[in-house]
Amino acid sequence: MERIVVIGGGFAGINFMAKIDTSKYEVKVVDRNNFHCFPPLFYQIASSGLVPSNICFPLRRELHKRKNITYHMGHVKEIDIKAKTITTSYETIEYDKLVIAAGSTNNYFGIKDLDKKVFGIKTVAEASYTRDEILDRLERGAICKDPERRKELLSFLVVGGGPSGVEIAGALGEMKKDIIPREYPELNPDDINITLVEGSNRLLGAMNEKCSEKALEYLKSLMVDVRLGEIMKGYDDKMVEFADGHKEYWETLIWTAGVKGEPMPGFPEECMLKNGRILVDEYNRVKGLPNVFALGDIACCIDEQYPAGLPQLAQPAIQGAKCLAKNLNEGEFRHVFKYRDKGSMATVGKHRAVVQMGKMFFGGYVAWLGWMFIHLISILGMRNKVNVLLNWTWNYITYSTSLRLLLRPKKYPERRHWGD
Repeated sequence: MERIVVIGGGFAGINFMAKIDTSKYEVKVVDRNNFHCFPPLFYQIASSGLVPSNICFPLRRELHKRKNITYHMGHVKEIDIKAKTITTSYETIEYDKLVIAAGSTNNYFGIKDLDKKVFGIKTVAEASYTRDEILDRLERGAICKDPERRKELLSFLVVGGGPSGVEIAGALGEMKKDIIPREYPELNPDDINITLVEGSNRLLGAMNEKCSEKALEYLKSLMVDVRLGEIMKGYDDKMVEFADGHKEYWETLIWTAGVKGEPMPGFPEECMLKNGRILVDEYNRVKGLPNVFALGDIACCIDEQYPAGLPQLAQPAIQGAKCLAKNLNEGEFRHVFKYRDKGSMATVGKHRAVVQMGKMFFGGYVAWLGWMFIHLISILGMRNKVNVLLNWTWNYITYSTSLRLLLRPKKYPERRHWGD
C-alpha cells in the first residue's frame, strides 16, 4: 500500500483526507498543531468575540473515524526529495507521495525584525496573544493618570486593508463605540485611536470598488481612521516610519499586510516563487517533481484568468484538495482542477458586511446575515457551531461578552520543544 504524507491539517489537508481512498493509501498527516482551525474567525479571537476552542477541532477526533490515517505532531525541518523523506522536530517519515498543504504565514516584506515587534492574527496563538495585549492596554489605560501616556497606551494601528485588516479594525471600532462607554467608565472613547493604513488607494483590493467604498464607509462609522496610500517602512521602539519619511508613535501595531507560503526547508528553490508559493500545474502536481503535490495557500497555479496564481482563500484549497484526491483515487490524472469562484465577503461589525458574487454586490444587514451563515456552516463540529451561534446571539442581544479575560501565560518552566 502506498503511503501519502500530508503536510498541514488546514482546509486543504482536512478535505484531502476526507476524500482520499484509504483502502488504497496509507495516510500520515503532519502538523505542528493537533487541531484544525477556522482562520476567517481569528479576528474574533483577537477582539474577544470568541475563544479558540469555538473554532478549533481536534485532528485526532476527526481522523479516528477513518482507517489508515494517522496524525503526527511536528514542525517540518527538512524535505529530502531524493530520499523521499520529511524530517520533523521529532522524527523522519518516508513517503511514496507527498502532499504539501502547509498554508501561509505572515509576509513582512523584508522589514528587519518586524516579526518580533508587531502583533498578528494569522494563527490561533497569534490571535490569542493579540487579544491579551489589547485587553492589557485597556486595563492599563484605565488606571493611567497621565493623559498623554494614556493616549499612547490606547493607540492601535492596523497595517493592511485586506479582509483581515478591515475585520479586526472594525471589531476594535465596535469596542470603542459600544464596549468602552459601558465597561470602562474611566476611559474617554476619544482617547482611543484606532487607525488602519493601506498602501494602495483602496480597501479590499481583491474585491470590486463597491465593496471597497462600502467598507470604508462602515469603518468611518465605527470611528476608525483610515489612511490610504500610506506605506510602512519600519517599526522601532514603538515608532512607525512611513515611506514619505514621517514617524509616529503607536503602542500596539497589528500586522495584516501580507502573506507568503509557509517555509519548507530543503524544498527545491526552482519550484518556488519569491513569496514562498510552490508552482503547480492544473492537476496540483509540483512541476518537475513526480509524486509531489501542493494544495491551498502554498500552491500557485497560474492560468489566463489568474496570472498571479489562485487567490489564497479557503475555496481554492477545498476544491483543489477534492480534485487531487479524486485523481489519486482513480490512479490517473484525468480531472483538471478548475477553480470555481463562489464569491468573496468581509464583515466590518454588526449589521455591516460586504459580499461580492461575480459582478453582483450587496452590503449591509443582508450581507452580514449571509456572512454569518456561510461561516457558521463551514466550522467543523456541531458543538463548535452551536457555541459560536450562542456567542453571536448573546453578543447581538446584549452588546456584551464574557470572554474579555486577560490570560497571561506562565513563563516557567520553559517549554522550548513547543517551538521546535
